[in-house]
Amino acid sequence: MILTVTLNTALDLTYGVPELVPHASHRVSDMSERPGGKGLNVARVLSALGHETVVTGFAGGSTGTVLRELLADLPPHGTGTDAAAPGTAPAPITDALVTVAGNTRRTIAVVDRATGDTTQLNEPGPLVTAAEWTALLGRYEELLAGADAVALCGSLPPGIHVGAYAELVRSARAAGVPVLLDTSGEPLRRGIAARPDLIKPNADELAQLTGSREPMRAARDARRRGAHGVVASLGPDGMLAVTPDGIWQAAPPAKVLGNPTGAGDSAVAGLLSGLVEGLRWPDRLRRAVALSTATVLSPTAGDFDRAAYEELLPRVGIEEHAPAA
Repeated sequence: MILTVTLNTALDLTYGVPELVPHASHRVSDMSERPGGKGLNVARVLSALGHETVVTGFAGGSTGTVLRELLADLPPHGTGTDAAAPGTAPAPITDALVTVAGNTRRTIAVVDRATGDTTQLNEPGPLVTAAEWTALLGRYEELLAGADAVALCGSLPPGIHVGAYAELVRSARAAGVPVLLDTSGEPLRRGIAARPDLIKPNADELAQLTGSREPMRAARDARRRGAHGVVASLGPDGMLAVTPDGIWQAAPPAKVLGNPTGAGDSAVAGLLSGLVEGLRWPDRLRRAVALSTATVLSPTAGDFDRAAYEELLPRVGIEEHAPAA
């Protein structure tokens, strides 16, 4: 079982408009809603890859109720991430979310169908009390006992202290469970000091953490700060992995245009599934880049195009770098 933690879950709303024009009224051509937040996105992709997943974090209010109802319908509905790999049944996603009094946030993505560009609006999330945080810690400790790996994903809702991810990383390490941290800013800075097995920042998040915009230098700096391994998302240029086992860069066969929403979460699912399956690092990266690119190509934000993934996987290029002298 793979555990994903989403402290700031969301009800993701995607609106498609023929063309997004500032200061104008728009008719929505298509709309979708889905349970969201980074860890829930990761769980959907893991399910499609055949991995049993448990999701925890916070959900509350009327929005939280809708989120949990939608989560209960996954899988096997849909044609994207809910469609398992050929010959693989979608694995179950178990709801272990902790109920809070506040209302779960919404995120709104407005997709300009003429250009493929997306405008994102993210609400801050509910105020989480000390008692609710304590309840989450107890649930998390119980779930770690049956986990093969854990992903800690996304932003912190109001009321949660900035060192929360560091606390969760330490608990995972004490339980002997490999832990991937995917957050940004001060929560990442604090969390990395607890020595997670892997972090997956994008280039901007890595630069903010280290002060360097050169990905290789920044990734090595992040390892010195505490991360055992660093996989940096480089946008259309693929991913860079700096690990104790070696250094690799993976890139899609060609740059693609589309909606990048959820591409990083699909990459996390690729990395985690590869870890628990015992894949070598180059194969983990191939899967992560193929899933990420197929997510950009999907017509629905945060989903991935199954056919594109299958076609891209063997074509992802891998380059091995020599370690620093």
